[in-house]
Amino acid sequence: MPPRSTPPNRRTLLAAGLFGVGALGLGLRGDSGGAELQSTAVPLAKQDNVLVETVFSQARNRDVELVTMYPDGVPREGLPVCLMLHGRFGDARKSAGGLPTWLTDSVAARRIPPYAFLAVDGGANSYWHRWPGDDPMSMLLDEVPGGLAERDLGGEDGQPFAVSGISMGGFGALVYTRRRREHGNPVKATAVVSPALITNWPEMNKRRAFANEAAWAAIDPLRHVRSLGSVPLGVWCGTGDRFIVGTRKFVAKARPEYASIASPGGHNSRYYRKALPELVDFVGRKLATNRS
Repeated sequence: MPPRSTPPNRRTLLAAGLFGVGALGLGLRGDSGGAELQSTAVPLAKQDNVLVETVFSQARNRDVELVTMYPDGVPREGLPVCLMLHGRFGDARKSAGGLPTWLTDSVAARRIPPYAFLAVDGGANSYWHRWPGDDPMSMLLDEVPGGLAERDLGGEDGQPFAVSGISMGGFGALVYTRRRREHGNPVKATAVVSPALITNWPEMNKRRAFANEAAWAAIDPLRHVRSLGSVPLGVWCGTGDRFIVGTRKFVAKARPEYASIASPGGHNSRYYRKALPELVDFVGRKLATNRS
């Protein structure tokens, strides 16, 4: 990909896969008629530390949005990156919420070293696994690192050091953790809030997210806890959450480093606003530990 100061042409962009930019900015699409395209990201809702880009993913065979969230007041070049995977019927923009503020506050208070969050569109009901013509997990594993490296983020190889997720994104984060370990490059931390861990096929089948029970069983995190290895793991789920039963079973099997499953809270933003600041610090502490 050419330097950011040189707007690339569309043929170059489409050939590059994810981060081969179809269009950058808010509401722009990829049909430029051969014209050069804007090559800078734009702030989300006038937040200078939250940038949005629209890029083409070969793995997903469509344009997707990226939302990068930085702590204010620190250099951005070379920052480690934690993925944030959105929930069902969500998208990358909806992952932002209060994360930039909580990240900035914790870094400013020197509780954690600086890092960035990256959210990517994974599909409304994908559970972050392969569908015909759409593979969000391959996007994360195969396309994201190169794009981060181009932006001088994520370490030498552009790999995210950690992954986090909410609801369906929590399910996806656990699958991603397993895949990274299988690829010989495990993450340094995994943090999930209200993970969508369902304990029976009839209930999962209602979501029409898997072709059959075998396809679900092949990646269901509850059945593959050992495949996560020894990753530092944080889990949050309120007692009133509809996924609390599956989360409790997961905690009993995985024995995470930190688990909050006894506090009141439902499957909603009110609970997430309580859990996510703790998630930010949990991930940041794992980064600090790996640097020491």
